[in-house]
Amino acid sequence: MSSESLSIARPARALLYLHGFNSSSASPKARLVKAACEVLARHEGRPFACLTPDLSHRPDLAWRQAEAALESLGHEGTLLVGSSMGGFLATLLAERYGLRAVLINPAVQPARFVADYLGQTLLNDASGEQFTIDDSYFDQLTALQWERIVHPARYLLLLGSADETLDCRDALRAYAGSRILIHPGGDHGFDVLPEYLPALFAHGGWHVPRSLVLS
Repeated sequence: MSSESLSIARPARALLYLHGFNSSSASPKARLVKAACEVLARHEGRPFACLTPDLSHRPDLAWRQAEAALESLGHEGTLLVGSSMGGFLATLLAERYGLRAVLINPAVQPARFVADYLGQTLLNDASGEQFTIDDSYFDQLTALQWERIVHPARYLLLLGSADETLDCRDALRAYAGSRILIHPGGDHGFDVLPEYLPALFAHGGWHVPRSLVLS
């Protein structure tokens, strides 16, 4: 068995969840994943560290924060989970450190969308922070953009077929060869995540008993 296969089969010992653009650790998906990690750790009777850091709206800073969070968990044996922009960052980490990742409606080329928001002032509901989108967002995202997926088997994608923000076909092309689950009619928020928690944790090598309540 190759080292790549071994790294995929071995149970993860930690999980890092990266939320989407202008979201927070208080988002429903972040809280759900955090709670599920705690339930699984109790059920298995062994530690399973989980971090859901708050990430900056600025791409370069969000990337540094994500990398620092992974550093605190350790590069080996951490399962990455990212939603939207968090999926973009999770891909960067997965490619750099050879980690498994579960991506929920991931942004594939986020720099393309900067023009749609240029000059707009946005509010983060969780922190109360206001910020304005300028050209630096395009420059930072372009600098971070990955070129191609080297090992598709590292990834599990959870996509909503009716994502109103990102076209799921972009992810289908970019992550060709990865395991992909498409929820018919699912939107960008992917509020059906509770149904997919067993698949999410199975990608990290954890067995989730059907009797275990995670939602």
